[in-house]
Amino acid sequence: MPHDESNLSLSSLSRRQFAAIGAATLAAAHSLHGAAQAAEAAAGSPLKPGITLLFQGDSITDAGRSREAAAEANSQPALGNGYAWLVASQLLIDRPGDGIKIFNRGISGNKVPDLAGRWQAECVDLKPEVLSILIGVNDIWRTFDSGAKGTAEEYEEGYHALIKQTKEALPSATLVICEPFVLRCGAVKDDWFPKFDGYRAAAKRVAEQAGAIFVPFQTMFDEASKIAPPDRWAGDGVHPSADGAALMAHTWRRVIDGGGV
Repeated sequence: MPHDESNLSLSSLSRRQFAAIGAATLAAAHSLHGAAQAAEAAAGSPLKPGITLLFQGDSITDAGRSREAAAEANSQPALGNGYAWLVASQLLIDRPGDGIKIFNRGISGNKVPDLAGRWQAECVDLKPEVLSILIGVNDIWRTFDSGAKGTAEEYEEGYHALIKQTKEALPSATLVICEPFVLRCGAVKDDWFPKFDGYRAAAKRVAEQAGAIFVPFQTMFDEASKIAPPDRWAGDGVHPSADGAALMAHTWRRVIDGGGV
């Protein structure tokens, strides 16, 4: 965007702008500006001219992307309809001449072992300079809705192994590990807690031990839920609405760019 929305007040928006952006989303972005600046971020943006940026994860990243168009860099159908596409569209509009190539390889339903099973072909072979991963909600969700076995410790162990493989194959890549998140509505019940907090903590430890950038999505949504009800951001508690995806994209850019867009 040509201006910094985080510095706008609601009173400065025209009615048309207000309707397009959404009051709650704008307010949440404004309130999170300071938190994003203080988050664990790289010194200077890793989003350099000519890089390949790859998004990996589950349905939150997948967001209905086209498998047929998957090989096309910067293609909206290939990038889906979620936060990955919103990050890409903002980045490509801001820097149209930088030759950045952006891909999405998220697959709905994936857990850490599923990523590991397809990692060579759908990550390493693409040779991304920046790799962003959001994984974890299915690792716990399937233990509730389908009786799958799994613990936060197993999630962490598998995640560590995946990152170790990645660093060996792509030693110069910048790794971005996104915090798995849920909102207290829809499919997310009280019995998810405190178990889910263990998965969040595990993801952060993986990021810290790998020297990766950590994007605090749960913290972001906790703050946003003080401004509007949780179902505004994710109706089923897991899959972001358009407002939720917009807030994720805003925060992802803030953190990866070191606090400034």
